[in-house]
Amino acid sequence: MRDEAGSRWSEWRGVSPAAWRALLAAGAGWMLDGMDVMLYALALETIRGEFHLTPAQSGAVFSSTLIAAAIGGGLSGLFADRFGRVRMLMVSILIYSVCTALTATSRSFTELLIWRALVGLGMGGEWSAGAVLVSEMWPAKLRGRAIGLMQSGFAIGYILAALLAALVIPQWGWRPLFVVGVAPALMLVWIRRNVPEPEVWVKQAEPSRGLTGALPVLMKQPYAGRAAIATLSCTVLLCAYWGFFTWMPAYLARPAPDGAGLGILKSTGWIVATQVGAFLGYASFGFFADRFGRKLSFIAFVLGAAVVTPIYGLSARSPMTLMLVGPFMGFFGHGYFSVFGAMLAELFPSSVRATAQGLCYNGGRAVSAVAPWSIGAMSSALGLGPTLGLTSLLYIVGAGLILMLPETRGKEIE
Repeated sequence: MRDEAGSRWSEWRGVSPAAWRALLAAGAGWMLDGMDVMLYALALETIRGEFHLTPAQSGAVFSSTLIAAAIGGGLSGLFADRFGRVRMLMVSILIYSVCTALTATSRSFTELLIWRALVGLGMGGEWSAGAVLVSEMWPAKLRGRAIGLMQSGFAIGYILAALLAALVIPQWGWRPLFVVGVAPALMLVWIRRNVPEPEVWVKQAEPSRGLTGALPVLMKQPYAGRAAIATLSCTVLLCAYWGFFTWMPAYLARPAPDGAGLGILKSTGWIVATQVGAFLGYASFGFFADRFGRKLSFIAFVLGAAVVTPIYGLSARSPMTLMLVGPFMGFFGHGYFSVFGAMLAELFPSSVRATAQGLCYNGGRAVSAVAPWSIGAMSSALGLGPTLGLTSLLYIVGAGLILMLPETRGKEIE
C-alpha cells in the first residue's frame, strides 16, 4: 500500500512547473468566469423588479449570454489553433471581466441584453482556450484529474458570486455587484509572464489556418462522426445544465408556492451547499475518469443527476430537503462537465484540437441558449419547480449518446 501511494504521489511530483502554472491560470480564469456569469442569475429577481421583466425576458438575457458564448468559444478555438492557447485565454478574460463591470451601467432591457451578450463572448472563449491548454500541458495519466481541478473553479466562482450577492444586494443593490466583476483582468500580467504555450502546439509542423484548414480534417472519418456525436452530447447536457442552474437561485428565493420562499440573503446558504457538492463533483470526476474510464464515469454522473433533479424540483415546500439534496444536485449536475475538457482533446489531432473542441462544445452551447428562456416560459404554465424537474430527461439522453464515442482514457496527445 505504501509503495502504491508513493507511486501515485510521484506521478504528481513529476508534473512540470509550467503545467501547474497553466492549470492555475485556466482554473482561476474559469473560477472568475463562473463568478461573473452567475452574478446575473443571483441578481435575477432584483433586476426583474427594476426593469419589470417577464420570466421569458429574464431567461432571454441569459440566453443572449449563451448564444454569444457559443460564438466566442468557436472563434477562440480557431484563433487558439492559429495564434496560441495562452493568448486567447488572456483576450477572453479581458472581455468578460470588463463587460461584467459595464453591465452595471445598464438603464434598459436592451442595454442589459447587450452587455450580458458581450460577457458571453469572453466566457465561451475562456473555456475553449483554457481546457485545451491544460489538456496539452498535462500527461495522459493525469489529464482527467487536471481538467477536473480546472472545472472545479467554476463552483468556487459560483460560491463567490453567492456570497457577494448576499453582502452587496441587500445593502447597495445589484449594480455595485457587477462592478466587482472587473477583478479578473488583474490576472493578465501574471499569465503573460508565467504561462508558456504548450510544446505540442509550438512544435507542430504548421499552425492551423482557421476553418479553411480545419474543416478538411474534421470532415474526414473518424473525426466527422466524433464531432457530430460530441456536439449532440454537449447540446443536451448544456440544455439541462443552463435550464436548471440559471433558474435555481430564483427558485430558492421566490415566495411559495412557486419557490422555496428563502429570499436572496437566506438562500445563499442553500446555494453554497449545492456548489460545495459541485466542487467535489468536478474534482472527483477526473479521478474516476482516469481510473475507470471517461465513458463509465460520465454515465454514472449524468444518471445520478437524472435521479436527483426531479426530487429537487418538487421540494419547494421543504427547505430542509433542498438543503440535503442540494449537494448531490451539485455533485452529479456539475461533475460530468470535466469529461469534455479531457475527452474532446483526446478525440482530435493537435492542428485542429482547439477548433474542434471549441466547435463541438460551443455548438451545443448555442442550442442550449434556448434553455433559460424556455424554462422561464414553461414555468408560467407548469410552475418553476416542476419545470426544473423535467430537465432530468435530457440527462438520460446524454448518457446514451456517450456510448457512441470511443473510450480515450490513457491516450497520448500527439
